[in-house]
Amino acid sequence: MTEKATPRRIAVLGGAGGIGRALIAHLVQKGDDVTVLDLASSLARHALDTKTIAIDVCDESSIETAFSALGNHWDQVDGFVNLAGYNSALQPLSQTGADYFDEVIAGNLRGVFLAAKAVLPMMAQGGAVVHVASGLAAHVRPGYGAYSASKAGVIALTKTFAVENAPQVRFNVVAPGLVDTAFLRGGTGRSDEDGQSIVPLDAYRAMTPMKRLALPEDIVGPIEFLLSPASGFMTGQVLWVNGGGYMP
Repeated sequence: MTEKATPRRIAVLGGAGGIGRALIAHLVQKGDDVTVLDLASSLARHALDTKTIAIDVCDESSIETAFSALGNHWDQVDGFVNLAGYNSALQPLSQTGADYFDEVIAGNLRGVFLAAKAVLPMMAQGGAVVHVASGLAAHVRPGYGAYSASKAGVIALTKTFAVENAPQVRFNVVAPGLVDTAFLRGGTGRSDEDGQSIVPLDAYRAMTPMKRLALPEDIVGPIEFLLSPASGFMTGQVLWVNGGGYMP
């Protein structure tokens, strides 16, 4: 993104989630103009001091409506962050039903594709898009097959958008390890956010060199870096943020 006076116009899809709320607080504190797109149930649960637009990334018409509303609000977008994603079960691929596989691919991959297409005509010259994938896109583990496949697809999509839209718009990826948010309980707006984690957290801490889970604030810095002029010569890249748990 080229250097310009704030406020930058930054849209955050999935902004009502744990990472999203931390990112929004950071951007607003910097003086940026932020719009949050998320499920209506998520927006209702978490009051945000920004403009909000309801969206369901599994519904193509909802995506079209939401980005039309965004276009009515801003004539251009300087930065777009897509945090939307979920995984509600851990199960071997051999025991994964087609309906669940399709649901995960629709929410985590197809939705990223449709949202990127929708925002692209609005992106300012030199604008930046940041997709959030997962370390599981490359460092696969048992039980995460559908989710890993969807996030690997996000990285491939992002690289393709990057080469097809350079130098006008940069596309990059942040791929976190496990982050202590409602995602571990099935997802913001899709689950009891205070319920039991579907992941064995003590075992994960033990196998991570930093000996802890990531906090939302740990992911904000890498996203902000990819939005900023400091990464102006980066496109099609992946930042792995995992406490040393995966070192490609």
